[in-house]
Amino acid sequence: MTSSFTALLPTTERALLHRIAVAQTEGRAPSLVAAVARGGRMVWAGARGDVASAADTQYRIGSITKPFTAVLVMRLRDEGLLDLDDPLERHLPGTGVGAVTVAQLLGHSGGLAAESPGPWWERTPGGLRPGLPEVLGDRPLVHPPGRRHHYSNPGYTLLGALVAAVRGVPWEEALRGEVLEPLGMERTTSRPVAPYAEGWAVHPWADVLLPEPAEDLGVMAPAGVLWATAADLCRFASFLAVGDDRVLSASSVREMRTAAAPPVAGDWDGGYGLGLQLARRNGRSLAGHSGSLPGYVAGLWFGVEEDVAAVVLANATSGPQAGALAADLVNVVAEAEPPLPGPWRPLAEADHVLLALTGPWYWGTYAYGLALLADGGVELRPLRGAGRGSRFRRRPDGSWIGLDGYYDGEVLRVVRREDGSVSHLDLGSFVFTREPYEPGDAVPGGVDEGGWRGAP
Repeated sequence: MTSSFTALLPTTERALLHRIAVAQTEGRAPSLVAAVARGGRMVWAGARGDVASAADTQYRIGSITKPFTAVLVMRLRDEGLLDLDDPLERHLPGTGVGAVTVAQLLGHSGGLAAESPGPWWERTPGGLRPGLPEVLGDRPLVHPPGRRHHYSNPGYTLLGALVAAVRGVPWEEALRGEVLEPLGMERTTSRPVAPYAEGWAVHPWADVLLPEPAEDLGVMAPAGVLWATAADLCRFASFLAVGDDRVLSASSVREMRTAAAPPVAGDWDGGYGLGLQLARRNGRSLAGHSGSLPGYVAGLWFGVEEDVAAVVLANATSGPQAGALAADLVNVVAEAEPPLPGPWRPLAEADHVLLALTGPWYWGTYAYGLALLADGGVELRPLRGAGRGSRFRRRPDGSWIGLDGYYDGEVLRVVRREDGSVSHLDLGSFVFTREPYEPGDAVPGGVDEGGWRGAP
């Protein structure tokens, strides 16, 4: 017997509506929309203020454009057209920052300046910056590459130019054909398409408005040009949580969600992956991105373990804290309706060779347990207290590769004696034996011949 609990409970919907109502009022936004996705689809949308549709009204999303650019770069990597450790110069020569790697640009650790020189690029025509020299200026690097996290809008302009150079088509064309169309994101565009929310500045000391310009960003587009709806961003968040082989595999989106560079203290309670901000909020690990341009603020966060994503969009230059609000909405749903665990089922067949390896193993005197997983992998975990542990995936040569934790990327091997019996497990030079310091076992440094004894 199975049950579907994709729809939210009325009490949860009421809590979500109350939260965005408070945010719109206290943030003094002309309009604010929000949406929640669960199980891969949007399950709730709400709006406050003057707005045509909660789910289908376009807002400018600013730097939430950056994860889209990152997805395009990851696709190039997966196709073998570049490597993340490649210097930019290999694919985009003549920029003056060619020693910076693709990975460093994705994770904002390339040392590039935060902004483009000249007039405020978000509020002036893109024609003032016709090419990369105008975007980078005379001093494009403000830190040594690879030393620290320093958020950079010009860095993502370079990544957009990289996509165009390798693909041989404009960034926008690659985005449309490779990401937006496969994911069904028909209402995500580089220019506004009605219905869309006009961007406003709200006077800090009076309830009056001033229209904000919506400039074409020119070559800066890959850093923040996009307009999108709450419904489309729910689709995008769901994709970033589990992947879609038409766009990017589950393993590659998981790589995007893995910390690539820590932030400067105080920037975020978390880190930055490959095009995604990472945060720890209310005891939950979230990934996503915030965004802003004059007249707009936006936030997108999702929790993979909670299977919940939330999007917040508002048309005010300042006011609602869209990122924090989106994280709150994830928390509202996760607290009120925690996900049900998947039903336990026995394995389709028993692998007796692997079964013989399960159970306790000892690294010195530390006790570990090796268990088979439903996906055919194995898990090695300490039996008492906190300690080093990981899941492992089997490789064609019979060894195992670590997938997470301390042993992520490390190789686990079963070492056998000449008669075929198991001697020990070798994990990155650590030896795990069936008994703690058993005489005759392959323990590095040997075992005292006197064996275990009482107090001296």
